[in-house]
Formats: sequence, structure tokens, C-alpha cells
Amino acid sequence: MHLEIFLAFLWFLGLWTWRNYKTLAWNWPLFGMLPSLLLNVGRIHEVCTEILGRARRGTFRFKGPRFTSMEILGTVDPANVHYIMSASFENFPKGPKFREIFDVLGEGIFNSDSDSWKYQRKIARALISHQRFYKYLVKLSREKVEKGLIPVLEMVSGENKVVDLQDLFQRFTFDTTCAFVTGYDPGCLSLNLPDVPFSKAMDDAEEVIFLRHVLPEWLWKLQRLLGIGSERKMSRAWSVLDGVVGEYIWMKREELRKGANSDADRADLLTCYINGVDETRTQHLKCDDKFLRDTILNLMIAGRDTTSSALTWFTWLVSTHPKVEDEIRDELRSMLPQGEGEKWRVFKVEETNKLVYMHGALCEALRLYPPVPFQHKEPLQKDILPSGHYVHPKTKIVFSLYAMGRMESIWGKDCLEFKPERWITERGTIKHEPSYKFLAFNAGPRTCLGKEVAFTQMKAVAATMIHNYDVRVVKGHIVSPNCSIILYMRHGLKVRIQKRWPST
Repeated sequence: MHLEIFLAFLWFLGLWTWRNYKTLAWNWPLFGMLPSLLLNVGRIHEVCTEILGRARRGTFRFKGPRFTSMEILGTVDPANVHYIMSASFENFPKGPKFREIFDVLGEGIFNSDSDSWKYQRKIARALISHQRFYKYLVKLSREKVEKGLIPVLEMVSGENKVVDLQDLFQRFTFDTTCAFVTGYDPGCLSLNLPDVPFSKAMDDAEEVIFLRHVLPEWLWKLQRLLGIGSERKMSRAWSVLDGVVGEYIWMKREELRKGANSDADRADLLTCYINGVDETRTQHLKCDDKFLRDTILNLMIAGRDTTSSALTWFTWLVSTHPKVEDEIRDELRSMLPQGEGEKWRVFKVEETNKLVYMHGALCEALRLYPPVPFQHKEPLQKDILPSGHYVHPKTKIVFSLYAMGRMESIWGKDCLEFKPERWITERGTIKHEPSYKFLAFNAGPRTCLGKEVAFTQMKAVAATMIHNYDVRVVKGHIVSPNCSIILYMRHGLKVRIQKRWPST
């Protein structure tokens, strides 16, 4: 009897192994594909690229444990992306599950849908696109480059120190974003490189949000209820974020109550939200402290994380591709008067806006290393995607932007190469790629409002660094992506910096 049971078990195990041998992810009895996911979570981006690259139409259905409703449809099919993000936009909102996972962001623009999202986007667009705010951003960025970034680079180059450029870029974008959004510069990018609890809290919250995507819902909710595991980290991070943002709001209200600012100085977004601006019609929204907290946090995450991530990967790619570095330097020299190409220079926005090859290099870095590597949607109603896959309201649809940038079917056989020329036309102008193919700035009605802001900041930093310094990665330093909702380097970017000529 025992032998028969044993032989039956071996037969079942052999049959199950045979069925799963050539599948993209093993579907375990009872537990589905969750064990495979958890075993590979440390290299999730590479695994997604491999699986979606082999799947039909770049679309794969992940099956979770039988006792859960964990069903994920991963896709990199541009037709699916276009359908979900544009053609059938109303049927694919962020939804309540998204808001649960990203609950720390409150009811800000990233989490909101319907009328709330429309009003918030309308206000944000009016503010960010206003010429006064753009001038303020340009002024902030240049000042932070000259008075924040350059002094640190001068110090580390002069002392031949190893520095984590990822940390410097995070400090740079945190300071500029904080000043742009709240009107206050926390001074994180300074020679003593002080601790930044707010930034650490942001990183912790983002890591926990990533884990919520791969863990069964009941498990992370149980951790949250008991205050254990990763959810304990989220609770602590949330408290820090609330404390810092709450202090900024209180300071601004006090400042405005006392009339400390003149109208000409009120160029930050927080001042505008509190006072209200006619063209933004803020009366449609209740601008209480809760709304301001959610709005500030959403904008600060958008400004600090995405731009610093892009700068980190871009700098690494350029420093490891000498031909690209030389091309960018040649282009920068061509912008300068004769005889000034071999001198110290901080470039103006009017100059960097004309750069074509650098723009292509930035786009190429964003293609290969998108700051937000995943996107998540859920349908309101049953639907069939262009790839032929059926989805229903409990289906979590995930786009892997990281994998999309590595698909031969989308970008050609040289998809893994860093080629800025990919973004330049035969006439020498910037080549446009459809957003459902190049999703770094989102697509459809939710296209990123800060795209031009991001490019302005990135070019200001990149031009100054590439023209004035040699950046070289420390020998033996391991560069690999982390596991979070923001694509950072797991071990930072450790480099040595050498001046190319004396600064003035």
C-alpha cells in the first residue's frame, strides 16, 4: 500500500515536472508561480525581461496561489500599452487596489482617478507650465549646480576621494525639488553631506511598496495589522514623511500669515496652492493640510526620485562608453565661442536646450534604465487586449518598462546597446518615438507633466559634469539595479572624479 502511494506520488511529480519543463515559470501545486517569483525577486528585472521576451506577444499570465486572487498579467506589447493607456483609458484607472498599495501617497495626483485626478492635473499643469515657475526652476537648478554640486565635486576631486554619485544626485534633486515645491532649500547637498531622514524614509517606503506587488495581499496586510516585517518599516517611514511635510506646511502658513514674502518671491508651488491662483481654479479642491501633504509628497517623489535615478544611470553609461562621452564633449564645445571650449564652464539653459546628441543619450539611458521600472493597472470591466488576452476586474496588469527597453521586437537586434544615435534623425534633429513604445514619461492622458522640467535639470547637471570633469567608476564596483518602485543602483555609483582644467 505504501509502495503504491509512493509510486503514485512519483508519477504525479514526474507528470508535473514534464508539464512545467518548458514553461516560462514553474506552476507549483497549490502555490502556483509564487515560489518562482519569490526565489527570483532579487533579480526581478532580468527575470521579467527573459520571460516576457519569450512569451507570445510579449505577454505572460502569472498565476498565484490557488487560495488567493493573485493574478498578474505582465506585458511589454506596445499595442496593449497603447490600448490601456490611451484607447481604452477610462476602463483602466489606477483603481482601489493601486491606492491600497500606494497608500502612503494619500489622495495625491498619482493615486487619484476621475474628477479628483482631472482637477489636480489641471492645476498642476497650469502651475508647472507657467513661465514664472519655469524661470524659478532654471534659477534654482543653476544655483544648486554652482553653489551645491560643484563645491562637492571640487572637494572630492582635490582630495582624490571615492564618492557615491547616486547619493549626490539624490541630494541635488531633493534640494531643488523641495525648494521648487515648498520654497525651502534643506541644504542636503553641502560639503559635510548631512544625513537626510526624509530621503531615507522615501527609499524605505518605495521598497515596501515594491514588496506589496510581489507578496500575496493577505500577507502584507497581516504584517501591517501586526506592525511587523516590511510593514513596520513603512509605518516608520510614513511617520517621518508626515512630520517633515507637515513642518513645511506649517512654516509656509506662518510665513504667509506674517506677510514675509512679497508677491514676486512667491514662485514655489506650495505658496500658490495655499493662496490660490485664478487660472488654476483651486476652489474645486479643498486645500487643507491633508490635501497639501498629499500633493507635496507626490510632487517631491516625482521630482527627486526619477531625475536622480536617470542621472545616475546616464552618468554610468557615458563614463563607460568613451566614444559617447567624446561626442557629447564635442557637441558642448560647438556651443561655445571659439577658444572657450577648453575652459571651465557652467552652461546656460538656452545652450543646453539646443543639445541634440546629449538629448539622445539621455533618452537612450531612460530606455535602458527607466526610473519607474513597472506600471500597474486594473480594468473596471472585462476586456480583451489587442494581444488576445482576457482580463477582468481582479486582474493586475503590469507593464515592465525595464523589459520593454530590451525587447528586440520593439527596438531591433541592437536593443541592448547604448546608442544615442537611435534618437537622431538623418537631418540631425531629435527623433520622436511614440509613448507606448518609450514609456519613461508615461503615455496617454497621464503623460508626465514634468518631462521638460526633468530634461532641463538633467542637461544642466550633465553638461557641467561632462565638460569639466572625468568621472570613472571605481574598479571592482558592482553596478546592478535594486528592487524598488524606483530604479536605483543597488550599491550606489562609487566613482573617482578628476578635473579637466582649473575652475574659475
